[in-house]
Amino acid sequence: MQDQTLLPPDAGKEQNLLGALAKQLANDQQGGHALLLGPDGSELELPDPVFQALRDVVSAMSRGLAITVAPHNTMLTTQEAADLLGVSRPTLIKRLEAGEIPYALHGRHRKMRLKDIVAYQHRTWQEREEALDEMAAAGQEAGFHEDTLLPLPQE
Repeated sequence: MQDQTLLPPDAGKEQNLLGALAKQLANDQQGGHALLLGPDGSELELPDPVFQALRDVVSAMSRGLAITVAPHNTMLTTQEAADLLGVSRPTLIKRLEAGEIPYALHGRHRKMRLKDIVAYQHRTWQEREEALDEMAAAGQEAGFHEDTLLPLPQE
């Protein structure tokens, strides 16, 4: 499988169908198994991760966003990884050299697995969330929450 970018349809019938499908998929809380109906009428059971991916793709495309589908073992350049993480290339290189993200050298060029970049992204989100929770708890203990309930001074 190669990387593939899917563009959302232009406004019109297909976009309306995507919007309706996105709403239906978002409201589907059955918990059962999803089925895919083939052009020949055959039914294929979809594993839950495939159904979740389909739901995410349809949701994004219904909002006019393009989607790139790539296998998880894809190797990224430092610029591609930096773009994915939303950081500068020099910042990414500092994190690579600090051992925060595994990489391999191909000649003089660093390459990272998409899987490792996604794992790093997930870790940093969790760390940020935990830090914010700790800050909120400390603020409540210090009584900062009560200060936010006071009316603002009139000028």
